[in-house]
Amino acid sequence: MLKLTKKWSMVLFFVLGIVFLNGCGLLFSNELIVNRYADALLTKNNELQFRFRINNEILEAHQLYKVKVTIHDDKLAAAVGKREIVYGEDQVRDGDYLEVKGKSEKYIFMDPLPLQKDLHIQELKNMIERDQAVSIEVFNDEEVFGRTYLTNFSSEL
Repeated sequence: MLKLTKKWSMVLFFVLGIVFLNGCGLLFSNELIVNRYADALLTKNNELQFRFRINNEILEAHQLYKVKVTIHDDKLAAAVGKREIVYGEDQVRDGDYLEVKGKSEKYIFMDPLPLQKDLHIQELKNMIERDQAVSIEVFNDEEVFGRTYLTNFSSEL
């Protein structure tokens, strides 16, 4: 009986260790892209703007990076007219990156994208907050530093 208890204790300890290590990876991603400052804003001109804050302290060892917004929801992608948007797209085409320098956290406000199809505000809010319609990824040519879903929505209307 004691042997069986020890065996199950070891299995439980192992499972809890794996859960803890996986949780640390999730925290890393959420610290990199500061979720409480990440949102999609519907402007009064019926445009969608993605705004978020990157924690540069985590990226200090990697001086250059890119930020990509991916729209997973087909209806939202059709309304925006794009599936992927890379921050600083002009620079990325020329092979340039965003630089880590200055403040410990960098605010990124992507250019507003006019909606080509009208979506009700509540429908848009549900897509973003509940259905994980938009994700943000910070990366360079070698690795992905962090990825998270955008879960905040606000509107000027």
